[in-house]
Amino acid sequence: MLAAAASSLSRLSSSSAVRALRRVLLHAPPLPPSASPPLPPLRALTRALLPHLAAAPRFSTASCSSPPSRIGECGGAQGIPAIPEEAEGDGAEEEAQAEALVRRDTDAYAAVELALDSVVKVFTVSSSPNYFLPWQNKAQRESMGSGFIIPGRRIMTNAHVVADHTFVLVRKHGSPTKYKAEVQAVGHECDLALLTVESGEFWDGMNSLELGDIPFLQEAVAVVGYPQGGDNISVTKGVVSRVEPTQYAHGATQLMAIQIDAAINPGNSGGPAIMGDKVAGVAFQNLSGAENIGYIIPVPVIKRFISGVEKSGKYSGFCTLGISCQATENIQLRECFGMRPEMTGVLVSRINPLSDAYRILKKDDILLEFDGVPIANDGTVPFRNRERITFDHLVSMKKPEETAVLKVLRDGKEQELSVTLRPLQPLVLVHQFDKLPSYYIFAGFVFIPLTQPYLHEFGEDWYNASPRRLCERALRELPKKAGEQLVILSQVLMDDINVGYERLSELQVKKVNGVEVENLKHLCSLVEGCTEDNLRFDLDDERVIVLKYRNARLATSRVLKRHRIPSAMSSDLVEEQSTNGEIEASCTS
Repeated sequence: MLAAAASSLSRLSSSSAVRALRRVLLHAPPLPPSASPPLPPLRALTRALLPHLAAAPRFSTASCSSPPSRIGECGGAQGIPAIPEEAEGDGAEEEAQAEALVRRDTDAYAAVELALDSVVKVFTVSSSPNYFLPWQNKAQRESMGSGFIIPGRRIMTNAHVVADHTFVLVRKHGSPTKYKAEVQAVGHECDLALLTVESGEFWDGMNSLELGDIPFLQEAVAVVGYPQGGDNISVTKGVVSRVEPTQYAHGATQLMAIQIDAAINPGNSGGPAIMGDKVAGVAFQNLSGAENIGYIIPVPVIKRFISGVEKSGKYSGFCTLGISCQATENIQLRECFGMRPEMTGVLVSRINPLSDAYRILKKDDILLEFDGVPIANDGTVPFRNRERITFDHLVSMKKPEETAVLKVLRDGKEQELSVTLRPLQPLVLVHQFDKLPSYYIFAGFVFIPLTQPYLHEFGEDWYNASPRRLCERALRELPKKAGEQLVILSQVLMDDINVGYERLSELQVKKVNGVEVENLKHLCSLVEGCTEDNLRFDLDDERVIVLKYRNARLATSRVLKRHRIPSAMSSDLVEEQSTNGEIEASCTS
């Protein structure tokens, strides 16, 4: 599921402490008749294991070359730990600590047992679009992932597990039968998806898992799923090592994520991370080139996704302020903008014209607070116990059309402003799953809107391999108005009509007959509605294409037939043109 995955799997049974207790109980030598009466079993066992439990890291996932024979020990002899003499002091406290450790491990074991009736294997057949040839798909491929049952007879999994799907099946643990599933909702930004299964037989004996809360650092979690390397369910344990906003590889967005030291491999995606008897997150990616560094999607992001689906029936997106900010850690910078010593905040450097912030904020404002929470000079806000997190997290947890109160410093004066938050579309789409790309062909010229998936077709090193100018615009330019697109001439399908223009591909189309192009639909309507003898395209670098319009229209059908292209335009443009009554779509077989 991920581009780069860890090469090995590590396992540590959640019941290691229980098995160690059982070994001491079964293999302890009998006491001679003259010996004093034995201690109560639990007290004796906890005292025997306390030094080993205390010495070992709690719920450690350290890799061992041989199976652990004792708690806190990698490999070694199969002997029994000697029962130490009772240390001076209160033994009751030691017993309580040992019992708590054993109870915690037992609870984790029980949670995994609960998950066995909740975790499913997901089988996906998918077919991705070919952005170089946007009228056709690439060959279909099969992939596998994990998922788990949540209340409401729904299955939670990752968006990248079912992206561009054509067919989805799920299988319960311990069952040979696969059941057809339908995708109810997909959030590619947060890499989450909801599936439903119509078959009543599938739900027999299945339990739903409840969502918990964000775990604290060093708390133990168990990741349950179906990673590569086998067909049966797998359980790996680890501890939480970091909680902060992280780049989501699938959706290319910054949202909160939890870093754990459990191995998350292809196939684990979509499986639950269990803490206690509840879900602490959803496994979704690992760190390329590192060992046993995985990431899980935390519960607040999951709940935000589910609530949006339940409210509107579809994925509603995550909100953004639409601003770029600069840290104000330099004292000279703070003094220049009139910040007093006790003030903290960030400098507003760029504002998206489509955002509500464009209406109320100005460049060079100092953003001091968000909803009453002070923003530090590095852009962070307080989070839990002595932790800090970027204030973008507070923004992303807002629901669409909710308002927030911003405290800003402008021209040396503090102001409180109200802003409405909503998801914003970038000028160049970062991802485009589950739909065919748009295209328009005229006289062999293939016009498409610039998207990052198109640039990704240039290979893994697309940033350096793709056309530099297009790449820079895709990553940095902001839209000036809603619906705006950068339309490019992606390629030229050779014909007598376009000889000499073949080297003008990969350039942006600026104008058609002197009219500035807003988006691909606009370009299509300008071309189809042309009433002049000549059709002129103005491109980047002051390049120009001129065609005899009537000859070009005749050449279009000829090019389509030669290249076996079913339609001169994508289905969304056909529907648009039919709705507007401007043309009748024509297809050639």
